Amino acid sequence: METETLAMAQEINFSLLALFARATFTVQLVMIALIAMSFWSWAIIFQKHILFRKARSEAAEFDRAFWSGEPLDELYERIGPEPQGASERVFASGMLEWRRSHKHDGALIAGAQARIDRAMDVAIARESEKLNNGLSFLATTGSTAPFIGLFGTIWGIKHSFEEIAISQNTSLAVVAPGIAEALLATGIGLVAAIPAVVFYNKLNSDSERIQGNYESFADEFATILSRQLDS
Repeated sequence: METETLAMAQEINFSLLALFARATFTVQLVMIALIAMSFWSWAIIFQKHILFRKARSEAAEFDRAFWSGEPLDELYERIGPEPQGASERVFASGMLEWRRSHKHDGALIAGAQARIDRAMDVAIARESEKLNNGLSFLATTGSTAPFIGLFGTIWGIKHSFEEIAISQNTSLAVVAPGIAEALLATGIGLVAAIPAVVFYNKLNSDSERIQGNYESFADEFATILSRQLDS
């Protein structure tokens, strides 16, 4: 009997594709959803890595130009009406409001400092939204993928027990395939969730640092303009 059971178990294909093919339709849907979530998570991870690297490079280049001693009006004219980098857009929003706050005779309209600060805050908020776009999906994947996989496992085990009851055979050759198929769903859920959680924490931290640099620049720029307003 044991020899026959062992022979039957050896004939069963336990490859990932075979386990997926033998799974029930519900478990297959769970696996497909988890695989799609995993691919989308990796797409976001790579896209954010490129975006953040570009943002840091643009910020460093603009900082060198801003602190080079070049007059701010000339720097603003050189940047033009369509700034390329996020730091340039924050700077341009402040300079645009600074120019709009001057009357035709050169006098300043009251409340210029507050309007300049608000303009730069709005620009920073827009850039922050671009940086954080997609990170919520990573957080959602990291928190829900294990439970989605667990649902697939529970459903698969339920189906396995139903087959055992129908066949009235509790041998390893009957039980093992169904359990293996069910556990595959949890495994895929963990494969999707672990990278999503790790990279969400890293990317969120990187995003906060970049936003902090924008806010620090806005404060420094506002201080420079405040000196000119007071003078």
